[in-house]
Amino acid sequence: MAAFTPASPFTQAAAMSSELVYTPIDDIVSIRNHVRASFRAGKAKSVAFRKEQLLQLAYLIQDNTDRFQAALKNDLGRPVVESNLFDISAMITEALHSYKNVDAWVKPDKAPFDSTFFAFSPKVHKEPKGVALIISPFNYPLWCLTPITGAIAAGCAVVIKPSELTPATSQLLAELFPKYLDPDLYRVVNGAVAETTQLLALQWDHILYTGSGRVGRIVATAAARHLTPVTLELGGKSPVLIDANADFELTARRLLWGKMMNSGQTCTAPDYVLVTEPVQKRLVEALKAQWTKFYGGDPRTSGSFSRICAHSHWERIAGLLAETKGEVVLGGDTDRADKYIAPTVVQNVSFSDSLMSEELFGPILAIVPVPSMDAALEYVNNHDAPLALYVFSKDAKFRAHVRANTLSGMFVENDVVVQGGSSITPFGGVGPSGYGSHKGKYSFDTFVHHRSSFNSPKWIDSVEATRFPPYTGKVVTNANALVPSIPYPRPGAQKPPTKWGRWAFLSLAFALIAANRQRIVALVKGAGA
Repeated sequence: MAAFTPASPFTQAAAMSSELVYTPIDDIVSIRNHVRASFRAGKAKSVAFRKEQLLQLAYLIQDNTDRFQAALKNDLGRPVVESNLFDISAMITEALHSYKNVDAWVKPDKAPFDSTFFAFSPKVHKEPKGVALIISPFNYPLWCLTPITGAIAAGCAVVIKPSELTPATSQLLAELFPKYLDPDLYRVVNGAVAETTQLLALQWDHILYTGSGRVGRIVATAAARHLTPVTLELGGKSPVLIDANADFELTARRLLWGKMMNSGQTCTAPDYVLVTEPVQKRLVEALKAQWTKFYGGDPRTSGSFSRICAHSHWERIAGLLAETKGEVVLGGDTDRADKYIAPTVVQNVSFSDSLMSEELFGPILAIVPVPSMDAALEYVNNHDAPLALYVFSKDAKFRAHVRANTLSGMFVENDVVVQGGSSITPFGGVGPSGYGSHKGKYSFDTFVHHRSSFNSPKWIDSVEATRFPPYTGKVVTNANALVPSIPYPRPGAQKPPTKWGRWAFLSLAFALIAANRQRIVALVKGAGA
């Protein structure tokens, strides 16, 4: 195959197109076959090559920052600050993190010492799984593609499928990928349901999907036909628990920011708040103050608030808001033409309310009063494990109690959403909120097979002769002797004295003998007389 030469920067056309060109369905099979052939030819084996591609990916974003900002503004009405923080910087940071660490990641790991197997020099090698498919959603078109950095570092070939709901950004990715990354190994397929269906009909070596649980089930079912491993990042209703000991100014500032960024279209966004009624009143007052600081009199014209991605999503969210029996205390304004829903806070929401019927995925914060924090924990535990669970309190014991008595993909104390920026911890759900994880080395581990290796020396046969037939005489005796005995007491049985207990007993006995030496000697002499 011809060598790949990256294009020099700044050669792209400056114009931005919001028209998405779909990949011809008939081309999808050949795209998959081409990158698979390149992978099998060993083109990504070299770590130096992988590092070059990671660096090229970082430059792809950096060289075209203005164009990505414009595309995200076009697709999501996104303020530049949010685009820089949550998409552009995230992709560059993740690419550089993999670039700096991949040399260490790929090294084989020596297995821990084991008296039975140390002679076999056991190691764990990190082998690329093969050709990966990454399907990303509309809400963070670049952040949700950051797992590609792990796939490249792992030595995989990759096909990405961006969302058709962000046409400007997806088209820009399709334009720039072949200019910066090796097209023999890394390709973009654009399209909608038909194109995605064709992709899922093919065999892949790993699929990573970010999106809804409904589509996640479709992806998992399609993957199961080929026994393809899958990573699913699905979201769900992420709760917030706030007790009376919270710092309410800090809580309101961070909670309102994390909920309303990207117009609430964040998989880890706080979905609803569980508080007692006295705490609800204090929280609402603090939220009102922060709302005014964030957006002034009108969020629509503030320049600090995004829009809903598509009219179909706007209609779903606006419908839930129209049906609520709760009390709207902030926001509530909507405009379909502008795909605008104001940052909205609704108090006195019941568990049976429309706002609690599904993941909101929009700029509406539901506050649900509960009789106690124990009741809040009971509600959380009676529903699907969320992608994230948040707790605000100055009481460390309360925060620890919440963590110890719940299950969620991630757990954050006194903040929200920030875990998505970490490259040193796994990002992922549990159960209905997803399975598997990514970010940093966890992305790398997702796309490699941890392959055990053993090197058995010739002399080991003299030590392990028992394993070879014929199974007679001494061989049987030796084999029986190899069955391990359990060095621990049977559960429920009286525990024998420990080694240190026996030493203590002997020490006490010797001390008593030494203290009564003269009496013992006298008794012995008297007995001898």
